[in-house]
Amino acid sequence: MNLRDIKKDIEFLIGDFVEDCLLFAMMHPDKDIAQVENLINEASDFADNLIDKVNHPAKDVKARAYYNRIGAELLTGLDGLCEKLSALAK
Repeated sequence: MNLRDIKKDIEFLIGDFVEDCLLFAMMHPDKDIAQVENLINEASDFADNLIDKVNHPAKDVKARAYYNRIGAELLTGLDGLCEKLSALAK
């Protein structure tokens, strides 16, 4: 997997999560919109952090293992964000 694909995956998955947040806000106008905005900001910061890690890899690590860890971090972080969004629905 090349760096361009990793960056596209980050942007696509985080963008999809932001769309879910906006859809949630439209479907539940009675819920606190500020919490949804905080989740969107958190997702944006998370994506920026991952892109920064992709652009500036550590010098002492093997590239394949490093980028695999970033991919795993993307999925676990996204799961956490989705759980927070689900908690808002309750």
